[in-house]
Amino acid sequence: MSEERETFESLRPLLFAIAYRMLASVSDAEDVLQDAYLRWRRAVDDGVAIVSLKAWLSTVVTRLAMDHLRSARARREEYVGLWLPEPLPASGTEAFVATHADPEERAELTDSLSMAFLLVLERLSPIERAAFLLHDVFGYTHDEIAAIVETTPANARQIASRARRRVQAERPRFDPSSEERDRLVERFFAAVTLGDVDGLVQVLADDVVVHGDGGGKVPQWATPIAGADRVARLFAGLGKQMVEVHARIEPRTINGQPAAVVLDPEGAVAVVWVLDVVDGRVRAIRSVINPEKLGHLGRVADVRALAASRGRV
Repeated sequence: MSEERETFESLRPLLFAIAYRMLASVSDAEDVLQDAYLRWRRAVDDGVAIVSLKAWLSTVVTRLAMDHLRSARARREEYVGLWLPEPLPASGTEAFVATHADPEERAELTDSLSMAFLLVLERLSPIERAAFLLHDVFGYTHDEIAAIVETTPANARQIASRARRRVQAERPRFDPSSEERDRLVERFFAAVTLGDVDGLVQVLADDVVVHGDGGGKVPQWATPIAGADRVARLFAGLGKQMVEVHARIEPRTINGQPAAVVLDPEGAVAVVWVLDVVDGRVRAIRSVINPEKLGHLGRVADVRALAASRGRV
């Protein structure tokens, strides 16, 4: 690896952390980082004096992400069904979060990756999203943010404050990571595998909601499904179908939250389920099955072929 590439890679955890939270897409964030790297190399070749590479690249990544977000919003308005963020595995979060020694700070950074939090950020304009994330999540000053988003420090402060009020009004709440939460999640996936309706009801909140994202590429629920009884029967049925096609559940941490990847018999990724656990119960389940959002997790399963195999195995 060249010295230039090594220098860039040393900043990658921070740059990816910014880009992913801005865009809620692993593939888009990687595209932004690659573009930023090429721009930096061109700047070096052109003899541009860069005082702080971290500040320079943070600026480039944030501006690229803002531009990308504007076009992405237009695409999401035409998206078939519910849009959910691209699932981010633990390996995509650990490098940056681990640099913070304070456990409370690490927890806040992890929560800011949750799908629920990213969906709250979707309600902000690109500049609000940038100002809020840079200040509240990454600790940039208002003067630094003003230079990045090309406004005055006073305006940057006002934009971040406005965004903060909107986020705090809807900010999701989760149970902290603990043995109790882990046992609850283990019970949930065990009950799914067994097709155990009663076992599922015991770990679900009364107002639990399931959201599905198929993007029109594969069958998925058109509207949210709510209520412990309905959700329990839904996932018990899915568990029985998985047994029929020899699919399996592999527990993971996705977007900092308890989750699982459902794998086909050959180990290809079929769907990702991410859980929100609140007050000792599963409060929300987000199911991402759109194959275009799963490629970074491994080989993607042919879900239609897998479903058609029921009764033949």
